[in-house]
Amino acid sequence: MSDKVLRIATRQSPLALWQAHYVRDCLLARHPTLRVELVPMVTRGDVLLDAPLAKVGGKGLFVKELEQAMLEGRADIAVHSMKDVPVEFPQGLGLATICEREDPRDAFVSHHYASLNDLPPGSIVGTSSLRRQCQLLCARPDLQIHTLRGNLGTRLGKLDAGDYDAIILAVAGLKRLKMEDRIRQTLAPEVLLPAVGQGAVGIECRLDDAWTRALLAPLNHPQTALRVRAERAMNTRLEGGCQVPIGSYAELADGELWLRGLVGAPDGSKIISAERRGRPEDAEALGISLAQELLNNGARAILADVYNGNAPA
Repeated sequence: MSDKVLRIATRQSPLALWQAHYVRDCLLARHPTLRVELVPMVTRGDVLLDAPLAKVGGKGLFVKELEQAMLEGRADIAVHSMKDVPVEFPQGLGLATICEREDPRDAFVSHHYASLNDLPPGSIVGTSSLRRQCQLLCARPDLQIHTLRGNLGTRLGKLDAGDYDAIILAVAGLKRLKMEDRIRQTLAPEVLLPAVGQGAVGIECRLDDAWTRALLAPLNHPQTALRVRAERAMNTRLEGGCQVPIGSYAELADGELWLRGLVGAPDGSKIISAERRGRPEDAEALGISLAQELLNNGARAILADVYNGNAPA
């Protein structure tokens, strides 16, 4: 094994590099003689920062270049935040491993206000997520939601500069970059249902690469993988391939899988939600069934509207 090098394709943002180093360290802990190299790359999602993701191609913009590097043999694996991974993969590629999940909730970050409820009417809240936007506006239609793109440091810098009264970020990212002190309020799933796969790190590779898949197998966290599989099954059935106002969150408790999901109009005027409880081994079936209920109850019309280009600019 020592004469082979495992190459990790990664974006160059601090959070992406944290994820790549985390996977590297986990691999070396289990395979001490393995040689690992990082292949930093810039994706279109890192470059196109002036428009909402929903307008420029969705979160898939963060993975395409990494996938191309694997298909061309310039990298062996790519490390992703699971909430950025599209429902479909290029032919020959797929998820090999899902690592243990960090806190999947969203964080309220503000200098002047301690909680979402403390924001006065007309406050400006920054987020690039239609999922967050629709839930925020449903709960607080008096708020102004302004687009906020860029890596974690960039977003916090814009808050610090006074461009926003508050911003919404993932708790997991703040924890991983040792910025927990910026969190004023951790938002429960009942307040802001997380994104599909939020807080989980996934590893993609060539499906025919048996050597790499064997190396990655010990990093898989079965409970996280099961929960994310249920969430992604729901998202797949909803055809949530771009950045869309979809939330999904699965929990395991007392031997049961509890899956919640929602689809919301971007302006917050309507939220369709539902939930399922069942056997963990039925994770994908639960996700599909939940998605079908959402579609039947009005989500189909909401999603069609978003896909037809009626998401906010």
